[in-house]
Amino acid sequence: MRLKRRSWLSLGLMGLGYAFLYGPIASLVVFSFNKSRLVTVWGGFSTQWYGELFRNRQILAAAWLSLKIAALNASFAVALGLFAGLALARFGRFRGRSLLAGMISAPLVMPDVIIGLSILLLFVVMQQLTGWPETRGMTTILIAHVTFSAAYVTVIVQSRLVDMDIAMEEAAMDLGARPWKVFMLITLPVISPALLAGWLLAFTLSLDDLVIASFVSGPGATTLPMVVYSSVRLGVSPVINALATLILLVVTGGIVVAGVVMHRREGNARRKITPVGAGRRAVEDRV
Repeated sequence: MRLKRRSWLSLGLMGLGYAFLYGPIASLVVFSFNKSRLVTVWGGFSTQWYGELFRNRQILAAAWLSLKIAALNASFAVALGLFAGLALARFGRFRGRSLLAGMISAPLVMPDVIIGLSILLLFVVMQQLTGWPETRGMTTILIAHVTFSAAYVTVIVQSRLVDMDIAMEEAAMDLGARPWKVFMLITLPVISPALLAGWLLAFTLSLDDLVIASFVSGPGATTLPMVVYSSVRLGVSPVINALATLILLVVTGGIVVAGVVMHRREGNARRKITPVGAGRRAVEDRV
């Protein structure tokens, strides 16, 4: 009886926790189809606010700018994070390692306000000394986002490389493969799930950022979080509910697709596992 009571209590607490986390999101999705302009009063089912959303040029322009910045930021962050992760995981002790590790750890623990203010001061000093950047806009936001996104990607790549068995890399080099070929045919496919996870994380961090973008943006560059924040300050509009619902749908679809791709890659990797006696032949086939 006590075990049953404990199980029911655990289920009840878990249900309350999930309701607290996902209840507001569910209500947001429901009220995005509300006919009434008041977001807390149900006036009937309607999709008019989705039409209003796609006719709002300010939101569409901000969304397109945010998507471009997020995609470029994720790509640059993965490239930088890959090389930084390789340096920290494969090159052992070298001069400047402690400095590099500190520079990577700093954006992870530093408040966004401090990061945004420091990058803004950097741009101001650079403009006074070199004349660049003339104006703050998409380029300055991109640089600021890459600054902290690359740190997250580096941690993910480094952890994957540390857990990776280097026996296949050593076997490939023993068979005559050059380091670049070993990296392209052995290392890169193994850490590709970590690169995909890092890209998605960097994309999400950039798309979600408000504080840092507010510091480094200019009059001609307004991201989607900035538009949403400015509109919410004047009162929540059903258009924002419709926008949030579409973002939730896209994010959920992206997570599902990424999960399916990673699951298939993991399944294919498990099928290719060979006995110890056939390991040399498998490496020979790849290199």
